[in-house]
Amino acid sequence: MAGRGKSVGAGALKKAQSRSSKAGLQFPVGRITRFLKAGKYAERVGAGAPVYLAAVLEYLAAEVLELAGNAARDNKKSRIVPRHIQLAVRNDEELSKLLGDVTIANGGVLPNIHNTLLPKRPGASKDTHAEDD
Repeated sequence: MAGRGKSVGAGALKKAQSRSSKAGLQFPVGRITRFLKAGKYAERVGAGAPVYLAAVLEYLAAEVLELAGNAARDNKKSRIVPRHIQLAVRNDEELSKLLGDVTIANGGVLPNIHNTLLPKRPGASKDTHAEDD
């Protein structure tokens, strides 16, 4: 019966540790593994793929939440609402490119007034290059 039972000097059994805690992540590596397998993205799923994907998703979530938290604080609010996520994403160049085709429900739009709609300043409409002649 080799390999069964306690071996001499092995001490107590090791406590089970999740793959998320092994990788130092908050996102669930096991659940992402299950989704990758169930989604039929490939016949087989390697051990490192769900860990890497969980890390990327956690980073993106942290980035969006940090920027949205800053937007909420700028608006003197203590709770993040979809409007703050919209402002955070659209004001960040890289996130705006990544989520360019995404519609955030109840997010609204960025405040923007086109220059042609602004009232004309008095005296600014005259030709300024007349003095150069």
